[in-house]
Amino acid sequence: MNMISEANAFSGFSVNDLDAAKKFYGETLGVAFEEIPAGVRLKIGNGILAYPKPNHEPATYTMLNFRVDDIDKAVSELQGKGVVFEHYAGLTDEKGIARGIAHDRGPDIAWFKDPAGNILAVLKEG
Repeated sequence: MNMISEANAFSGFSVNDLDAAKKFYGETLGVAFEEIPAGVRLKIGNGILAYPKPNHEPATYTMLNFRVDDIDKAVSELQGKGVVFEHYAGLTDEKGIARGIAHDRGPDIAWFKDPAGNILAVLKEG
């Protein structure tokens, strides 16, 4: 019997302000969560733990992706809620979307940050 089971696996990430994270993930992104002693468990898959860390350093990579059916609509809706999308010269358009599908370079993707500076993305696969 294997002690490790992918069915029980989950990931986690740190934030510098748990209250700001709860508001952002719960209200802005609309992700259900439950408060637990270690922080909050985002109800995504098997759950993703967001926990407070006093010396938090933001992830310098995309640490959470949300698949969407319509990236332009998702970006517009999030912008309407105050989300600011990242712009990368030569990669993203004026909306902050990298149009990978049209150029056969992977998904259409748009990156943004949570209040702790962690990088998230919405993406549409081709």
